[in-house]
Amino acid sequence: MSDARGAPSGSGRTDTRTAVTEAEVEALVRGICFKTGPPRSLGVEVEWLVQEPDNPRLPVSPERLDAAYAALRTVPLNSALTVEPGGQLELSSPPAASLMECVGTVSADLDAVRAVLREHGLGLLGVGQDPWHPPRRFLRQPRYDAMEACLDRTGPAGRAMMCTSASVQVCLDAGTEEPGPLGHVRRWWLAHHLGAVLVAAFANSPAAGREPTGWRSTRQLTWMEIGAGRAGAPPLDTDPRGAWARHVLDAPVMCVRRDGGPWEVPEELTFREWTRSGGPRPPTPDDLSYHLTTLFPPVRPRGHLELRMIDAQPGDDGWIVPLAVTAALFDDPGAAETAYRTVKPLAERTLGLPAPHNPLWIDAARHGLADPELHEAAVTCFAAALAALPRLGATDEVVTAVAAYRDRHVVPGRCPADDLLDELNGKDPST
Repeated sequence: MSDARGAPSGSGRTDTRTAVTEAEVEALVRGICFKTGPPRSLGVEVEWLVQEPDNPRLPVSPERLDAAYAALRTVPLNSALTVEPGGQLELSSPPAASLMECVGTVSADLDAVRAVLREHGLGLLGVGQDPWHPPRRFLRQPRYDAMEACLDRTGPAGRAMMCTSASVQVCLDAGTEEPGPLGHVRRWWLAHHLGAVLVAAFANSPAAGREPTGWRSTRQLTWMEIGAGRAGAPPLDTDPRGAWARHVLDAPVMCVRRDGGPWEVPEELTFREWTRSGGPRPPTPDDLSYHLTTLFPPVRPRGHLELRMIDAQPGDDGWIVPLAVTAALFDDPGAAETAYRTVKPLAERTLGLPAPHNPLWIDAARHGLADPELHEAAVTCFAAALAALPRLGATDEVVTAVAAYRDRHVVPGRCPADDLLDELNGKDPST
């Protein structure tokens, strides 16, 4: 689960430096998780299921995945290529100075990846949750062994998340210290409310086990079922740094890494308690860095903001639309102000509860744009994004793709999940 802005995930290495105290953890988190300044860069992380192009209902054997990934590792790419626990493919862009730079880099890398996969008889499928296959581990590493053991305690959702889900994650600068549309406090608040609109507009995971689940975004349901401590946001207040630092300290520790042998998976041990008790061994700064990679809120601050709520999209270039819309609504001051005013009335539906465990996010995942208020908000936000995209340097091709998505899905109150449900029911989704 790499970072689309270039920061590495945690490794198996443990740090033998002096243990960190509770106060030091809070100071470190405050210092590293919100790096402010004018928004100048953008990143995206795209995840895909790897499939048999002619029959995606057939599982791909681990041997074929191994061979394909071995070939891909020899291909020079500008994006980081990683593999998820279930064999999903992930490309994480480097920080880009503009929307079109980001689109161009990832598009070129995807072309190279698809060419290699075709040689192995494989292709990429853009869907938020595998509608056909049960979870199956492809990677056997201490990190994922520990993650599976930890998440199994809350039910089957953890394995589904690890092995059958895929997303489009947009990474944005945290924003300025000053108030206003580009201020980090406003952007943090906006991400947690506009995020529900993005869930609804791009929901694309309505089935599991070959049957409809009753949710437009089953992937989002899976994240909710993992639990608030692991996959929830902190309460929103006017001090995002303090709220996130408290959340990090009070979140459960997934594992205590060892240099040899299996990693320990403690029960009901928060990082705050770990700093106070010092057991099973004292936590170090490297343990804190690793702990941060095991928290999966819908908006994760990693110096920048990582928006994690968008399902993987259908089509070769479907990922470009949520990237473009999200960039426009955050980085163009006029569009950001429109988005803020549009979603502000929706805040009442959260009942003050953190995302995604509140009624607004639940309705977005269950109903998509069939929800009247989310539909109205999406129409307004897409209009603002379309007006802003030329100011961000978007090409006519990108603007046309966003407009086509608006006309096909947003205006009639549909999302890609509705198209997939039509296919599962034997209907023509184009009619």
